[in-house]
Amino acid sequence: MKIALVDSGVGLLAAAAAVRRLRPDADLVLSCDPLGMPWGPRTPQDLTDRAMAAARAAAAHDPDALIVACNTASVHALPALRAAYEPRLPVVGTVPAIKPAAAGGGPVAIWATPATTGSAYQRGLIADFAAGADVTEVPCPGLADAVEHADEAAIDAAVAAAAARTPAGVRAVVLGCTHYELVAERIRAAVRPDGRPPLVLHASAGAVAAQALRRIAAQPGRSEAVGGATPATPAVGGLTVLLNGREAALPAEALAYSEGRQLAAAVSPVR
Repeated sequence: MKIALVDSGVGLLAAAAAVRRLRPDADLVLSCDPLGMPWGPRTPQDLTDRAMAAARAAAAHDPDALIVACNTASVHALPALRAAYEPRLPVVGTVPAIKPAAAGGGPVAIWATPATTGSAYQRGLIADFAAGADVTEVPCPGLADAVEHADEAAIDAAVAAAAARTPAGVRAVVLGCTHYELVAERIRAAVRPDGRPPLVLHASAGAVAAQALRRIAAQPGRSEAVGGATPATPAVGGLTVLLNGREAALPAEALAYSEGRQLAAAVSPVR
């Protein structure tokens, strides 16, 4: 089994690590666009063009599923990607976990990029899945870029600024950008420094990984289970990294995060 993930940069690490936990034997293809990062400020057409280019590079490696591990790209590029590749290649997008956050009750904050905050897309998700809930949209300028560059001081500053805009009584925070999942515990500590009451963080990586495996299993002729490797398969799958279509090592910035280190530490040659 081989699963490809597409994002502008290291935001795809969380979903890749989630796939690795569910299927350690799966080969992973990580296709990034460092020359075009960040995607958020780009026009929808420009973003779609860049996401399509990253997807083409990944698709050349013949994956069984393609994960769009970026909230903004899922908003703008998912229809074009699905039109290009489905039904042969299942394409799975990333949606902020607003529904489960609202279902838990209590005030909820949604941390997202400035481009996503207040957008018709996000407002539509709130209307569909959190009607009547106490929801605060919190823009996080600079946070995704700081995470991408593993800039510790900039991450701390952006997280602190967003935490200051977050109502004190929130029960849960939705991480509306895949980059934010890489600094989830820093967000938790900033929003709830005393730890009381516990703060629930809602991320998308686990659900996206599980959906990709379900889509693969639903393909004609496929019956592989979502859980671990069989005795006939290697314990750990391979890893291919594509930076603007060229094979490369994981960027140094990726190794600043536990997800990146885990991926780099346990790989076998890609088959």
